[in-house]
Amino acid sequence: MKTVSALHTSALTSLSLLARGKVRDNYAVGNDRILMVASDRISAFDVIMGEPIPGKGVLLTQMALYWFDKLGPKGLNLCPVHLTGDAPESVVSAAEVSQVQGRSMLVKRLKPIPVEAVVRGYLAGSGWKEYQEGQAVCGVKLPAGLKNASKLPEPIYTPAAKAAVGEHDENITFEKTVEMIGIDLATRIRDISIAIYKAASAIAAEKGIIIADTKFEFGLDADGTLVLMDEVLTPDSSRYWPAESYVEGVNPPSYDKQFLRDWLESNLVNGKPWDKTPPAPRLPREVIEKTSAKYEEALQRLTR
Repeated sequence: MKTVSALHTSALTSLSLLARGKVRDNYAVGNDRILMVASDRISAFDVIMGEPIPGKGVLLTQMALYWFDKLGPKGLNLCPVHLTGDAPESVVSAAEVSQVQGRSMLVKRLKPIPVEAVVRGYLAGSGWKEYQEGQAVCGVKLPAGLKNASKLPEPIYTPAAKAAVGEHDENITFEKTVEMIGIDLATRIRDISIAIYKAASAIAAEKGIIIADTKFEFGLDADGTLVLMDEVLTPDSSRYWPAESYVEGVNPPSYDKQFLRDWLESNLVNGKPWDKTPPAPRLPREVIEKTSAKYEEALQRLTR
């Protein structure tokens, strides 16, 4: 992949800014479309780092497009997706094309559902911590004797309530999602999420990649159709492990942000561990370069 300059924050003036997330800047295109620009910002522990990861937004976008193609109507057709098929460059001025090229998606404007649809095939991260406390994750009971990174008997659905930027998403039970959005929608999201995870895991396994867990986001169109939206199965929303390095009981080296998280947890700020609140510690060049290399390796391996 050719070297690209870093884009920490987009600055399009030809369109109205709707929102800035941890990574994406969303702009209104009329009343029915949104231009999603994936910046090179990176967040960890729900805090946005001050330094960008050059090329990260391009890598995330290309990986998301790969998965939308595999899983959506053009591929396995597991769920409608939010892509319009229109070129992002067509809706900005000529001077702004460089800010959107390769890192943007022109998508349908949907009513977002306030639930993070999390699916876990392995026990890791917050799931492992929760299991140690009560042999359950988000109310889902699991067998005794599981270890860190253990493969689960079957993938489990462990949703979270979406939080505002800078806040931590809250793990919730399936029953809580029923209270929030109703039994029909909650059930459909759960079942589709598990089906997508299983299909994606099988595809990734052929490339020597384990998808330990992931999260999906959904929205409703004007007709009430459930649509897969935002990013999908990127290293920002998933835990990617190289299959050849997997050993039950330890955290495998990953293609996602784990390298950055590990550095942040081991780094001292004024002689003390970082308290995971802004501002984040300044990232040294080595951390930026290694994090960038992890993202690029994941895309290359997946699409080879």
